[in-house]
Amino acid sequence: MLLRQVGQEWGRVSAARDAWRAALPVDPDVGSYPDPAQIVPARFGRIVQVPPLGGLPLPADVGVVEAGAPGRRRPGPWLRHALLGAPLRSTAIARERMRKTVALPVLSADALSSVAYGPEALLAVLVLAGTAGLAYAVPVAGAIVFLMLAVGLSYRQTIRAYPHGGGSYIVATDNLGRVPGLMAAAGLLTDYVLTVAVSVSSGMAAVTSALPGLAGDVVLIGLLVIAVLLAGNLRGVRQAGALFAAPTYAFVIAVLALVAAGLYDAAGRDFQPVPAPSTHAVEGVGLLLVMRAFASGSTAMTGIEAISNAVPAFEPVAWRNARTTLSWMIGLLVTLFAGTIAVVHLSGVVPESQETVLSQLAHLSFGSGGMYIFIQAATALVLLLAANTAFNDFPRVLYLLARDDHAPRIFLRLGDRLAFSNGIILLSVLAAVIFAAFDGKTASLIPLYAVGVFLAFTLSQCGMVVHWWRRRDRHWRKSLAFNATGAVLSAVVFITAGITKFTEGAWLAILTIALFLLVTTRIRRHYDAVRRALRLHARSIEIPGRTLRARPETRAPGKEEEAEETGGGAEGPSERVPVRKRRVERRERKKPEVPEEEREETPEEIRHLSVVLVDELHQASMRALAYAASLQQPVLALHVSPSDEDARRFRESWQLWGDHLPLRIVISPYRAIVTPLISYIEQLHHQRPDLTITVILPEIVVRHWWHRILHSPLAARLRRALRPLPKIVVTTVPFHVYGAV
Repeated sequence: MLLRQVGQEWGRVSAARDAWRAALPVDPDVGSYPDPAQIVPARFGRIVQVPPLGGLPLPADVGVVEAGAPGRRRPGPWLRHALLGAPLRSTAIARERMRKTVALPVLSADALSSVAYGPEALLAVLVLAGTAGLAYAVPVAGAIVFLMLAVGLSYRQTIRAYPHGGGSYIVATDNLGRVPGLMAAAGLLTDYVLTVAVSVSSGMAAVTSALPGLAGDVVLIGLLVIAVLLAGNLRGVRQAGALFAAPTYAFVIAVLALVAAGLYDAAGRDFQPVPAPSTHAVEGVGLLLVMRAFASGSTAMTGIEAISNAVPAFEPVAWRNARTTLSWMIGLLVTLFAGTIAVVHLSGVVPESQETVLSQLAHLSFGSGGMYIFIQAATALVLLLAANTAFNDFPRVLYLLARDDHAPRIFLRLGDRLAFSNGIILLSVLAAVIFAAFDGKTASLIPLYAVGVFLAFTLSQCGMVVHWWRRRDRHWRKSLAFNATGAVLSAVVFITAGITKFTEGAWLAILTIALFLLVTTRIRRHYDAVRRALRLHARSIEIPGRTLRARPETRAPGKEEEAEETGGGAEGPSERVPVRKRRVERRERKKPEVPEEEREETPEEIRHLSVVLVDELHQASMRALAYAASLQQPVLALHVSPSDEDARRFRESWQLWGDHLPLRIVISPYRAIVTPLISYIEQLHHQRPDLTITVILPEIVVRHWWHRILHSPLAARLRRALRPLPKIVVTTVPFHVYGAV
């Protein structure tokens, strides 16, 4: 194996491993983070104090480490933790999963709230043909209800086949290939961004229907709502679910009450429809008009996929709870949509520019009293908060893309509150830009809406057809029939929306999907090239030309220290004192005072320690290790792992290489890399303030500036964080990949 061969080459030129360990001027074991039981998740914004590694105190000029973030006291981390809550350990993610009663409003808010604008979008197209066009409202709505049932049943099969989460991207990639998978992901991400913009704009329309005086401040209020959604979702899944559950349930109750009141009024006149007010027809009734209405009304289906895409967010048994929740969502969606269309047809209401259809129905049934206010408030809240579905799923799709090297790797990281913070922030920025660009007008955003989501529906269902055809397990024919029906109907809506709404804005969604394909394939090509460049080669092995020489001042343990470590002295065993405690006490006795000002030193007075940061063993890290060893100074390799399993795998690779240099592995309790690195280096500085610590890390150097976005600027972040500490040097060993990309 190449790694063993590299280690053998190292063994021929390097000093013995015992010499490297004896030369260390510090104790590399500075402790670890507290056990999971010792860290209590914060509630209601309370900050949890987490000590540094090992619980050792830091010098006064460094400050107290709060919530795992080392460095001086700064208002930024304190404010972030106060607003978003203290960090949670990775093991807390099981406690952050959703039960069905919370998952239903969280993941169904988008689909259920679309009842507020889906029927209106359908009627807004048919009314162009006057009374003759409105006569087609019920048949078209019936076709949409059939589509809802077919697609809903199809996604039940998807959850059964992919119990660990089967969004369109995963299903299409597994069964149709990489390009169809990327097309599905492009459609989903486009739809999620528009979901936020449309939900907020529709919510503002509901507000201005009841309070016309706010019409001039729609954009400003909408941007503030997006900011609130951003903060709520950065707190984590459980907090967001509790926040958004009540408005969704209130909206369901409000629409059911509205439908019941409308049907009760219609029963008094034997369900005879009230003639609609006369409207001026600007188009004739034709197939194109009906298909446009069908495509517009189908926007009520956006969000159906959310549950199948978020199966891991459910409490165990996750897939079973997800299927149950999906069934409830489909039942509620069909009931609310069909009931609204029926009441609109019976009451003779037509869309108006100044007032929404739901507002008109509420006025007819309840006047302007308390029930009307409740319906409008519930509608506004659920529309404004329905974007939460996108905040749950957009970051997950980005995570999957980054895992497959189709997106920057910063989207792989979980934030302090176990949410994909970078994806949430990106979604908020894009949605805010689109919302402001279209002045918060729902009618302008709807034409962009259906293209992306029905492209994802189509590819997902086609992928499931291939899946069942390949597996042919029990009931495969029934499952294939369900998914084939969903695929055909979704394709009809996608083609119809693309053709009939192309000039109204669908072209922009199609162009966005094409650009997404171009960018993601280029990102994958870049990561593949870098991976090839970093791969170890037998003919290109990075080894040091010269290494450590034995010195009399090395930190080899003497008799006194050996006696302390064994718990006894020359006269026999004594009372045992933990080794860790004795070492700490000795450091406390012998450590010099931290100088208030850095004084000049001669070259002979400088004592060195090189700390090499190693993420994995490849060409770049081998070059950094060889550089550090060639300085003929003590070297300590440092690796940060997010879990014990990852640490075990890295240690096995390190042993296979030969274990030539001292290694310290730190288990990061917050999935972070930079924070544990800084905390560890601060503890080394605390042991020996007179020591010059050189932090060495490999740096991938790329040809173009836009490639730098794909690689983490770790060196710059370390320099900023360690700048307050004296005698800390951060240096990089460049590894150029110009010829590879």
